[in-house]
Amino acid sequence: MFPNTPGIVKSWRYKGGMKDSNSQQDVSRVRVQRPQRLQIQWREAALDQLIPKDHRVRAVWAYVDSLDLTPLYGKIQAVEGGAGRPAVDPGILMALWMFAIIEGVSSARHLARLCERDLAYMWICGDVGVNYHLLADFRTAQGEFLDELLTDTIATLMHQGVVTLETVAQDGMRVRAHAGSRSFRREKSLKECRQAAAEQVQRLREESEHDADHDASNARRKAAAERAAKERLERVEAALQELTELQRQKEQRKKGSGEEARCSTTDPEARTMKMADGGFRPAYNVQFATDGATRMIVAVDVTNNGSDGGQMAPLHKDVCDRYGKVPDNYTVDGGFATNDDITKVEQAGSRVAAPMTHDDRIRARGGDPHARRAGDSDEMALFRERMRTDQAKDVLKQRPSIAEFPNAECRNRGLHQFRVRGQDKVRTASLWHAITFNFMRMLHLRVL
Repeated sequence: MFPNTPGIVKSWRYKGGMKDSNSQQDVSRVRVQRPQRLQIQWREAALDQLIPKDHRVRAVWAYVDSLDLTPLYGKIQAVEGGAGRPAVDPGILMALWMFAIIEGVSSARHLARLCERDLAYMWICGDVGVNYHLLADFRTAQGEFLDELLTDTIATLMHQGVVTLETVAQDGMRVRAHAGSRSFRREKSLKECRQAAAEQVQRLREESEHDADHDASNARRKAAAERAAKERLERVEAALQELTELQRQKEQRKKGSGEEARCSTTDPEARTMKMADGGFRPAYNVQFATDGATRMIVAVDVTNNGSDGGQMAPLHKDVCDRYGKVPDNYTVDGGFATNDDITKVEQAGSRVAAPMTHDDRIRARGGDPHARRAGDSDEMALFRERMRTDQAKDVLKQRPSIAEFPNAECRNRGLHQFRVRGQDKVRTASLWHAITFNFMRMLHLRVL
């Protein structure tokens, strides 16, 4: 921790009498410094003195300290004059997670270890003890607060004229779920798992009732085992409930295939999706809507649908409802450009810019990809015609630099696989990344 502190090393002389084969120097005269780990020293330095004035962790703390954390304080039951141990300041926990995301840390256990050995995390804690369970619970419990914080931040920047929402780009990325591929089972296997889990819960309950050993540590261990068994039973029950809808969707896609649907016993809401490398893994589809002027994330959504089709209209409506403004231009890639979505977004008042799908095939047959097709709505036909123009093509050219920039940044900061289970918790984890990304953008834009 203090590698450059004077006095913790001592001179040492090599006594072997050997010679270096390259320099032919007598190494018996070489002097080196060896570690002295048994020397006791007193270092008169506060934590604040060990962190440089321009360290990024100070900016994170200053930002968190400027937020209104009243909703988080309102959940604390320990009050002056009342019983109970004082709670850890929510500002500490929020600063820890934001700084951890900046450094690409996504594990609560790893973060808890860093709070004991890394100066920056120790500086945030200020000798306040935290453990991984507290950190993990805090991360998943703040979805509503983070959603409001995202809205308030963008609304404030809109009032200052920084965020304009004139052009908004949407893009999705598939992020690996916490569930493993082998956790997916068919109906017969799920029912067997449910029976086994129910028997385990009953056995643990009976052991707890008839055990005469009242040792505290043993009781906690058994209570933890019983709680884990109950949670597994609940997940299997949820998987069986999800299985009916999955089977219906599979039959719609592949009529008459007779193939049974499978669902995960560890994360029933996760779905197997085709990833960027062409492989298939359990994942969630994270959708970001990004402002074109500042490249800041203005809305977040998470689905378990592996396709981007049908994802544009809901997030566009969310942006309009959040900020009371309809974007002038809404640009997406070809996977979003469905007839229904384009119709809804165009009716709301935004001009959609998206690649014309199957252009090469239509041109190869001598057709016009911008011509109206059978089944097109009036808005869809207008969209096709507008995409002929250079102005619409210029808007579309901006899409990669707007929409894919936050995706890449979040990937670089550890958004490769979720450490939580369930769609609601996954959305909360995505909001953590969005809030942290926007904080870094504000630093870059010198808004803070």
